[in-house]
Amino acid sequence: MAPQVCYQDKPWLRHYQKGVPETIDYEQVCLPDMLDRTAKRFPDNTALVFQGYRISYDQLKHMVDRFAACLYGFGLRKADRVAVLLPNLIPCVVSYFSILKLGAVAVMNNPLYTDRELAYQFNDSGAKVLITLDLLANRMIDLRAKTSIEKIVYTSIGDYLPFAKKILFRLFARQKGMAASVKPADDVYRWTSVLSEQFPAFPKVEISFDDVAMCQYTGGTTGVYKGVILTHGNLSKQVQQIAAWFPDFRVGKEVMLGALPFFHVFGLSTSMIFSVVMGCSNILVPKPQPQALLEAIRRYKPTFAPMVPTMYIGILNHPDISKTDLTSIQGCFSGSAPLPVEIIREFEHKTGAVIVEGYGLTEAAPVTHINPFGEGKRKVGSIGFPIPDTDCRVVDLDSGTTDIPVGDAGELIIKGPQVMKGYWNMPQETAATLRNGWLYTGDIARMDEDGYFYIIDRKKDMIISGGYNIYPRDVEEVLYEHSKVKEACCVGIPYPRWGEAVKAFIVLKEGESATTEELITYCATQLAKYKLPTEIEFRDELPKNTIGKILRKELRSEELAKRAAKPSL
Repeated sequence: MAPQVCYQDKPWLRHYQKGVPETIDYEQVCLPDMLDRTAKRFPDNTALVFQGYRISYDQLKHMVDRFAACLYGFGLRKADRVAVLLPNLIPCVVSYFSILKLGAVAVMNNPLYTDRELAYQFNDSGAKVLITLDLLANRMIDLRAKTSIEKIVYTSIGDYLPFAKKILFRLFARQKGMAASVKPADDVYRWTSVLSEQFPAFPKVEISFDDVAMCQYTGGTTGVYKGVILTHGNLSKQVQQIAAWFPDFRVGKEVMLGALPFFHVFGLSTSMIFSVVMGCSNILVPKPQPQALLEAIRRYKPTFAPMVPTMYIGILNHPDISKTDLTSIQGCFSGSAPLPVEIIREFEHKTGAVIVEGYGLTEAAPVTHINPFGEGKRKVGSIGFPIPDTDCRVVDLDSGTTDIPVGDAGELIIKGPQVMKGYWNMPQETAATLRNGWLYTGDIARMDEDGYFYIIDRKKDMIISGGYNIYPRDVEEVLYEHSKVKEACCVGIPYPRWGEAVKAFIVLKEGESATTEELITYCATQLAKYKLPTEIEFRDELPKNTIGKILRKELRSEELAKRAAKPSL
């Protein structure tokens, strides 16, 4: 019988890396002041690099101040909402810190969203100003009449390029679809123009940890977008937690691979904000495809590379990996979705770099767990420990109140200073997710006797077949171990006899072929019979969101719609 565990004893503390504290004496410093401090300490250090164009921390600070003055001149005041619709470009970083410096609220949006999705988020948040790309500007001008947006500022990929690349960009960008002419319209401004104008100095805005800094939308894959309200305290304490977890991180000397999208809270906190606070150089990769990632690694030698599973998989399967030296990378951090154990092993074998998995969610700004770096013991397949000042429990799936014994699976709940204030204008959703100070994640997890946590699956993704609980990741892990499989995703499908059964969607490695029978036979050697897929569908690619997370719910929705359309016999 498994020993009983008392979660409040925090068994994970015994295994913290030396130098990582249990609790932190937090500085009462908000992010804009952290940027000012970094600029004062490292004025000449490279802050951002885009396609070879570099700006220093001193230049970044002055750009932030100028754009904050511009926004103030537009009439924006404390608590007003500003939407940012940009990939990882220099204006994205500048916009974010300018908004926070005014005490306004940043609403980061995904450039790949449809007009319907964007209109909902603009209106729900009440955003008054939009910062976007010239490629999207005409669409946004047309959409503006249906939203709360009053003014639009647009930038271009070519605004910050080295001289030679800028000349080539001007010659060929439009025919290659990398730039667009923006039609004349009222209250539409070019980024470079407003940044060069002289706006009156804006008064210093007093910002407290209780003030709202962001409204970050999440939950799109479930069909209901929820605006997560993150305060200045959430963000400042989160980045201080991350810094405490890496006691060997060299302030002012590291080079960050900025591949994770900054419009997603994972990339925002672990790459963009963390980089600025620690005085790192951040290599901006707006389109993190395998070739672009490998090129950035070869050229700029990053020392820290936060990525998501599909990025690792893409790098492993790209021919350029054989001619890329990855030894500059001291730490690889993976999150957003479980990284198959086989991918971890293959990546580390081929590159010599170490991948450390972590866990988080938008509602927690987002990091709550990380495996230890350095001398700490790393358990492959685990999300690691709760970071300082973060409490965790695993509770029963029915009532959510009874602690589950060590080793057993239940819902992961979290408490910490990084946990959101609530959902914007959704009191019922807030009450369901935040209960008695605990954040209910909806993820099924277990904790081992050493205090390491493991994510089994999403609570809503669990498949119940013949009374048995099946976690899709269990089946996917086996499929990833097959030498021909590049990507795998499993969903539950209706099955008259058992209620549900497993269907697997598979992308094979280039040049490989396989049959349904071959893969099911392979799974049968490693899985209980009730877990075996009853169907396998081969695809050229799987649907993903912009950070590379496979959209399981989209696959399941497609499957259910297809079955509903079939005539009954």
